[in-house]
Amino acid sequence: MVLVDELRRILPEEQVTVNPTVLEQHSKDESYHTPHLPDVVVFPKNKEEVSEVLKFANDHEIPVTPFGFGSSLEGHVIPYQGGISIDFQLMNRVLEVRPNDFLVRVQPGVTRTQLNKELKKYGLFFPVDPGADATVGGMAATNASGTTSVRYGVMRDQVRDLEVVLADGRIIHTGSMTAKSSSGYHITGLFVGSEGTLGAFTELTLRVYGIPEVISAARAVFPSVEEAVATVTDILSAGIQMARIELVDARSIKQVNLYNQTDYPVKPTLFMEFHGNEAGLQYDADFAEKIAQDHGCEEFLFETDSKERAKLWEVRHNLAYAFVHKSPGKKMMVTDVCVPMSELGGAIHDAREAIDRIGLDGALLGHVGDGNYHSIIMIDVDDPEEMKKAAELNAHLVDYALSRGGSCTGEHGVGVGKTKYQQKEHGESLDVMKAIKFALDPKGILNPGKIFE
Repeated sequence: MVLVDELRRILPEEQVTVNPTVLEQHSKDESYHTPHLPDVVVFPKNKEEVSEVLKFANDHEIPVTPFGFGSSLEGHVIPYQGGISIDFQLMNRVLEVRPNDFLVRVQPGVTRTQLNKELKKYGLFFPVDPGADATVGGMAATNASGTTSVRYGVMRDQVRDLEVVLADGRIIHTGSMTAKSSSGYHITGLFVGSEGTLGAFTELTLRVYGIPEVISAARAVFPSVEEAVATVTDILSAGIQMARIELVDARSIKQVNLYNQTDYPVKPTLFMEFHGNEAGLQYDADFAEKIAQDHGCEEFLFETDSKERAKLWEVRHNLAYAFVHKSPGKKMMVTDVCVPMSELGGAIHDAREAIDRIGLDGALLGHVGDGNYHSIIMIDVDDPEEMKKAAELNAHLVDYALSRGGSCTGEHGVGVGKTKYQQKEHGESLDVMKAIKFALDPKGILNPGKIFE
């Protein structure tokens, strides 16, 4: 195979493979989107090798799809035009921890868990928690967020600098290590969330934080979703410093009980986490409980022990797996829209009605502290009727969010699943995005078919 032979002139032979199992692993992510095999998978070890691969691909107009851990949910890493899948698992070193600057430099293949294990030695942690043990390169590529964004922000808020290899092989840095800068365009923010369509990340400088003195968690059970959402709004209005505040509906709790053999009340439930010092945290927790009780809270369980906290959060973190493992033969579709906080209660109510009306079995959950919510639907991808219903539901949720000033994706990214909604959400600014894409990747080799139809 000519392509493989040429790549083996660039990289050592063991870093280039057409092994069928490896190709299959790189043909999919964790979404319901149809897999597609790459022609070859390469495993670079440094930025120079990435640069050489991209120069070769650009010269010969060969598609290149960056691959981190494959945990994405909108088909970002599926190489629909074949070509080269470039896997960053060998670029997985924590290069430098700068505790006095609250910064860390890492390669893109470092995972979230690996990073926090290293940072713990310095009394630091990295807050972005999308649930999956994703690579930080992939998290930056999709502008991931997750459960802690209500306090610490999303991935874009943590990235100070990126080392990026462009389509033609040039290597650039997008920022610096300073806390602020007024110099030039903010291209770091442009590349974060670009989903591998503008360049390949080979190094990231990230903001990190001191581990809180005290961490506590709470579980609050409510008679309705509306009361739970109203509680969230009042907690945030009161200025309580929540680190996480997550909603799962009764259908979610039912599935968790089935999967974990637990007996949680099958009602809408908030999971909360507080970070701070002992005195301030206790005040915030008591205040949050009082607000919850004002909204009919039926049970409020407070936990400071680390093992018990972890057990409590297992409900939220294992929810997707609870559905997957109890739905043999089906694939998971996770919707992902975001609305202004003032619209959240109505949005979740509408989503529940839509799921029931369309006739699917679905659960609702979300990072309700920032207006981002999801539905989990298990579907048979070989059943045209189920696929049609799932597409109808997804379109309805997106249209509802956009009609209220929201977004078609709060954290999962566009990939291929949300390309159809980009024009409606962005209007003429989509043309500006396409112009930027053409300026940086005129031959269109970088993750083609993603973000833009």
